[in-house]
Parts: sequence; C-alpha cells; structure tokens
Amino acid sequence: MQFNSIEYLIFLPTLFLLYWFVCKGRKAQNILIVAASYFFYASWNPRCLILIATTTLCSYISAQLLHRYESKKTLSRIITASNIILNLGILGVFKYFNFFADSFARLLNTFGFNVDWVTLDILLPVGISFYTFQALSYTIDVYKGKITATKDIVAFFAYISFFPQLVAGPIERATNLLPQFLQPRRFDYASAVDGMRQILWGLAKKMLVADNCAMAVDAIFRDYRMFDGSMLLFGAILFAFQIYGDFSGYSDIAIGSSRLFGINLMQNFRLPYFSRDIAEFWRRWHISLTTWFRDYIYIPLGGSRGTKAIVIRNTLIVFLVSGLWHGANLTFVCWGLYHVLLFIPLLLLNRNRRYTNTVAENRLLPTAKEVLQMLTTFLLVVFGWIIFRAESIGKAFDYIGRIFTDFHPSMPTLGRRAILLATLSVIAEWLQRHKQHPLQIEHKGVFRYRAVRWALYYILFIATILLAGSNTEFIYFQF
Repeated sequence: MQFNSIEYLIFLPTLFLLYWFVCKGRKAQNILIVAASYFFYASWNPRCLILIATTTLCSYISAQLLHRYESKKTLSRIITASNIILNLGILGVFKYFNFFADSFARLLNTFGFNVDWVTLDILLPVGISFYTFQALSYTIDVYKGKITATKDIVAFFAYISFFPQLVAGPIERATNLLPQFLQPRRFDYASAVDGMRQILWGLAKKMLVADNCAMAVDAIFRDYRMFDGSMLLFGAILFAFQIYGDFSGYSDIAIGSSRLFGINLMQNFRLPYFSRDIAEFWRRWHISLTTWFRDYIYIPLGGSRGTKAIVIRNTLIVFLVSGLWHGANLTFVCWGLYHVLLFIPLLLLNRNRRYTNTVAENRLLPTAKEVLQMLTTFLLVVFGWIIFRAESIGKAFDYIGRIFTDFHPSMPTLGRRAILLATLSVIAEWLQRHKQHPLQIEHKGVFRYRAVRWALYYILFIATILLAGSNTEFIYFQF
C-alpha cells in the first residue's frame, strides 16, 4: 500500500475515525495501531509478517531477560549479543546472502577454482533494514540502561510496526517513540491540521518533483551512451532532486500521518541541498540513519577521540557500513567510499563541525560565498548520486567520464517540466527554511486571510493530481 495510492487515501481516514471515535483508551488504540500496521505491511507480502513478528518478539523477550538479569553482566552481554546476531542474521540472509555468495564464488574463480555456488531465490522484505535497526537500538539501549524494558507487549509491537514509518523510516529510537505508546493521547486539532499540510507537501514532492524527474532520469541512465555530457550532468541533477523529493516526501507523509494519531516522529531531512560542506550535508540528510550510525557504531568505536588516524578509521567504517546498508551492490560501497574521501579533508582541518546553523540565518538571500559553497557541495553530492544510481561500478565511471569528455552546453531535451517543478520546490523550501515544512505558513500579509491559504492548498493539491509524473514506487522501499 503506497502513500500515494487510492488505498492509502481510504485507509488513513478510516483508521483515524476508528482510532479517535471507536477505540477508547490507550490500550485499545495501541491494539488498533498494531492490527492496522500489520494489515498495511501485509499489503506487500503477507508472508513477511512472520519476519517482523519474529524480530519484534525476540527483541521484547531479550529486553525482559535483560531486565531480570541486569545484575549479571556476563549473562546480559550474552543475551544482547544473541539478539543482535539473530536480527542481523535475518537481515543478512534476506538482503546480503546472494551478494556475498556471488562475490566469494568470483574470488575463488580468480584463483582457478570453478564453483557452482548456491544462491537463494528470495524476495527482499520491504523495510527490513528500517525495522531491524529500530529493534536493535531498543535492545542496545536497554542493555546500556538508557531505557527501561517495557512489559507492555502491545505498546512494544506498536513501536516496531507503526505503519507510517515502518517501511522507510524515520528509524525511531525507543527513547522517543515507545513512551508515546505508553501514555494516553489526546487529539490535538492544530497538530492534526498541520499534519495534513505536511502530508500534502510530501505528496507534492513525491508526485510532482520525484515522479516527473524519474521519467527523464530512467531514460537518461538507461541509454546514457546516446547523450552528450551536458545531458548526462542534467540527468544526474534530476536524480538528485528525484531521490530527495522521493525520500523526504515519504518522510513528510509519515510524520504528517503520525500527527493525526497524536504521535510525533523525528525530523528526517533538514534541507540537505542548502548545505555548505559535505559534513553539514550528512547532518541534514537521512538524519535518523546518520545519528543511528553515530550512536551505535561511531561512538562505540571511539568517535572523535584519539588520533586523526583513529577518527578517520571510524569514519571510514561508518560510511562503508552506510553504503552496504543501502544494498548488496558494490556501487553502494563505492558511494560510501566516495563520501569518505570528501569527508577526510574536513576532519584533518577540524572543520567538520563548522556549519551547524541555518544558512543565511535572519537574511532573505545568501551571500556570494554561501551560494558558491552550496553549489559546490551540491555538485559533489550529485556525482556521488551517479555512483549510487548506476547499475554497476563500470557504468558509473563510464557515465562520469562521458560528462567530462563529451560536454557540449545545450538545452535539455528531456525533463524540462521536472526541473521547473523542482526549482519551484527549492524556492518554497528556501523561503520557509526556518519551518518544519513550507506549508507551515504564518498568518501575515496576504496569508492572514483564510481564503488565500486554502486557495494555495487547493491549487497545490490539484496541481499534484494533474501534473503528477509516472506513479513510481518509493526508492527507499528497496532498502
């Protein structure tokens, strides 16, 4: 069930009515959330419910055992390690088994050993990386004493399977999301209305920007040898807008949907293409995953403590794992390495924490220096997206090589509407960069009139319907 589908348009208001008008009390609402979330997840493949139920139940039992034997450190470590191995084992089999099996077979073949390696014909469960990491963080936090193991199994199942963020995040921490299922919730009209606005903006980014970009991007990347360098660069820029509109649009819809039920999810994107260096970009892109790697891999490895060599090693590990998290393909690993190379100079110069504020704060326009910084960072990210999007490493480098060897400035022949819509969305986000989303409009000037605000919402809604691109699946469903 896609967020941009008729099924979801029926599912969401039906659940909203049942949640607030039929289910009385926290327990009943949580039961409804679990049932609705499992129904939502089963719309892709009902057999995958076994996996998410197994992950949830094992993590719940592990936390109860940790609570019971918290004074026995060795046993606690064994329990925690067992749960981590189990969850990563499930993730590894379904997401990485064939990748490593094929890679090992090719390695043996290079030494003259011809093997007919066994691979598994299995379907990657949608969202498995997201809910697995969410379950892992809970077990680790209980082990470290950051959160108390909950005895409310229904609330815990709701925490792992909460449908808005189940298949593509944000990857929530138990410290933020679980307590919200353990306490009564009251309907907040203002929050719910703003949630609807955020859903509308998310749909616009997905259907107007991402899906229109996707049509041109698919054509350019599929037959990239038929285009000159300027068109290939244009295609890469369109993909940058596609993946941002697609993924941040999903996050906006997820956050907005959650607010209808009195649940607040963390912000997952904070205008990453307005970043002034690559470190700032990673503080603003896929924030829930970046902070997960920081807290559960980077800091345990030593973080920024120690010599520069240790810090670089820790950064290298995080980016390699991040690349591999995105998929079982060498292109993702290479994409991670590419960002390590961009990050290292900032680490060596101690400039990786230089920009933590909003660009052009208290000003309408950025300075010339800020414009140059943002354009440079954006272009560096764009070339990384080429590696990310390409089918293989060879094709990625061939694509990039053709940009530099066959560049002839010309008007694009594809994607003109897409770039116009993307530009309009960038302008809207720039003007509202201090807000959670562009439709969070202050009631000032012409917008003090309710009719003007509603006219804007209706125009955006109608434009989303009439100008939507091809209906494509959200990109991050595959991760």
